[in-house]
Amino acid sequence: MDRAYNVLFLCTHNSARSVMAECILNREGKGKFKAFSAGSAPSGRVNPYALDLLRNSKYDISALRPKSWDEFAAPDAPQMDFVFTVCDDAANEVCPVWPGQPMTAHWGVLDPSRAEGTEVEKRLAFAEAYKMLSRRIELFLSLPLQSIDRLALKRHLDDIGLHTQEEG
Repeated sequence: MDRAYNVLFLCTHNSARSVMAECILNREGKGKFKAFSAGSAPSGRVNPYALDLLRNSKYDISALRPKSWDEFAAPDAPQMDFVFTVCDDAANEVCPVWPGQPMTAHWGVLDPSRAEGTEVEKRLAFAEAYKMLSRRIELFLSLPLQSIDRLALKRHLDDIGLHTQEEG
């Protein structure tokens, strides 16, 4: 493949999990992947706890903003190779659905912005979400994308979401 794979992370509000996943893959993908994030109902701002975690982890957060998935459905938008939903359907969140031909998988992660308790407990919820997303992205990056057929790849992508959900 002559170009980087385009990956879109979707979550309803595009304020925490999908933004963290975008940052992680853009760093760990080492130019072989270009990650984006969006939501079906984007919030007005990126969650401050997510921004703090990313800033403290030395990510460039200057361009982060909640985006509508409509930006990525436009004719001039990058063509996506992969689309991952990271919302938590167990918490009765509505996960966006992406039409088209990219490979898709659901990698549900508990919504850290719903965490209650002390400041430490809230920050821990964001750290746990970050850790789960990092692990899934690590597994995704280990797949032999050039040499695996679509059906096997789809199975592996789904397994990443299921397997790491059980680990958490």
